[in-house]
Amino acid sequence: MTTARSRTRDIARDAVREELAQVALGLFQDEGFDRVTLDDLAAAAGVSRSTFLRYFGTKEDVVLGAFDPLGDLMTDALRARPAGESTLTALRRALDPVAVHFSARPAERLALLRLVQDTPALCARLREKHVGWHPRLLAVLTERSPGTSTLVCRVRVAAALDCLTVALEHWVSAECVTPLADLLDEGFGAFA
Repeated sequence: MTTARSRTRDIARDAVREELAQVALGLFQDEGFDRVTLDDLAAAAGVSRSTFLRYFGTKEDVVLGAFDPLGDLMTDALRARPAGESTLTALRRALDPVAVHFSARPAERLALLRLVQDTPALCARLREKHVGWHPRLLAVLTERSPGTSTLVCRVRVAAALDCLTVALEHWVSAECVTPLADLLDEGFGAFA
């Protein structure tokens, strides 16, 4: 019974968090990220500032929370790739969950990415997330590539994450006309 109650709380917490994020993103898009305060966000959501802060520690967390699952998704996807597959192919395929994530709700994701690109503080925080993903991907790639130097593995992971960044930027500038997966394929093709 305790696990069911705990799970119900988690579901409710996630639903509230999602609702607060939607309200906040709408306000950021209407008013501009830098002009909106935490008090504005709480008022727009109809909650107290302390309640809002229970779900999001900062304004940046509201926007960048959408990126939270991506590190684990990429790491798990890389770990699941066949052992005999080339490193380049494995890294490219490890980005498939990201393409699925952004393609699932393209208009919403496009607005989110545009907000990030237009806000230097968000760009910097997203870069921090990339830095956080790097060690996890590196650990898996190193396991898959015995005999390959750590430096080479680090460069390959960095190149894959930078390719993802460039593909996302292109996807936004092209109004997501070309599927993100195709842009990733094209970007990785530059390494061949």
